[in-house]
Amino acid sequence: MDEKLKIKISIADRVYPLTVDFSQEEGLRSASRKIDVMIKQFEQNYAVRDKQDVLAMCALQFASQLEQKQIDNTTGSDETNERLRKISDMLGDYLDK
Repeated sequence: MDEKLKIKISIADRVYPLTVDFSQEEGLRSASRKIDVMIKQFEQNYAVRDKQDVLAMCALQFASQLEQKQIDNTTGSDETNERLRKISDMLGDYLDK
C-alpha cells in the first residue's frame, strides 16, 4: 500500500510540512531530533552568529559521518575479499592434492 502521511518536522525553530511515505516517518522524526541536538551543541560550544552557520556545520558533520562509514565499508570489503581469496586458494590447493 502506497500510503502517504502529512507531517510537520521542526528544524532550527522552523516547521516544515512534508508529505512522506509511512515507512519514512520514523527516520525523518529521528533525524530532526538529532539535528536539533547537534544545533544546540554547536551553539553552546562555538560563537555562532546565525542559524545558517549552525546548519552548515550540522550538514558537514552528517555528511562527513556518512562518507567515513562508506570509506570504512569499502576498507572492510577489501579485507573480506582478500580473506576470501586466501581461503579459495587454500581450498584449490587442497583439492589439487
